Amino acid sequence: MKHYLNVENLVCGYSNSFNLKEICFGIKQGAFAGIIGPNGSGKTTLFRGIAGDLGVKSGSIQLNNTNLGKIQLKEKAQKIAVVTQYTEITDMTVEEYVLMGRTPYRPRFQFFESKNDVQIAERYLKLTNTYPLRHKPMTELSGGEQQLAAIARALTQEPELLLLDEPTSHLDITHQVQILNLIQQLNHDLKLTVLLIIHDLNMASEYCDFLIMMKNGAIHAIGNPSEVLNYRTIEEVYQTVVITRENPVSKKPVVFLVSEKVLNEQREKTKPKD
Repeated sequence: MKHYLNVENLVCGYSNSFNLKEICFGIKQGAFAGIIGPNGSGKTTLFRGIAGDLGVKSGSIQLNNTNLGKIQLKEKAQKIAVVTQYTEITDMTVEEYVLMGRTPYRPRFQFFESKNDVQIAERYLKLTNTYPLRHKPMTELSGGEQQLAAIARALTQEPELLLLDEPTSHLDITHQVQILNLIQQLNHDLKLTVLLIIHDLNMASEYCDFLIMMKNGAIHAIGNPSEVLNYRTIEEVYQTVVITRENPVSKKPVVFLVSEKVLNEQREKTKPKD
């Protein structure tokens, strides 16, 4: 199967400071891919480059063999939807907020939503379980509800590629699992290609089928969770001692931390006696 998203020798970044180092990878259509790595590794720079928030200095980003740099913004918004880490706080209702996702499809001088726009928005409000909240102002929602509304708006764009920047950040485990289960369902049911930044390695392992591990602006490891999340690779990138085991149900890797206190105790036990 050919790659749907191709990143070839990509260099982008911030003036003369941090830049990516000729990043190359491809993602198949319908993949659920995650970008992982410590703070400062280049995750956000890569994400912003693909999303179009950062200019490409060299290399290219291609979606279905079309260079994203040559696509008009309106057409690009019909192909790619972005959910940022922080949802816009606004007084508009959830329904009004979600309907903004139809903006790329409006003909010139059309200022109101069509019946079709409303039906599409309603579909994704229901799919994300935010339909009962549709008349509430966004300001009255919890963090988890706001994130679900942001996902509903992104889906209302009817994209081919969904980009999410740490969608579970600052949420409790209930909302983290709820959102990742929803994204997994959308990925399966809609054949939606998903690329997200995710910090939690165990969640990345459980939900993603493809991982890109970043270090110092370059790709350190790439592949499925079993190929990427082994203790050697994690320790090389995160400079932290870990133990990895297999989840007995999903067969995905699970990462266990070991505190410095326990490590010191183990070292004392194994220290040769005089």
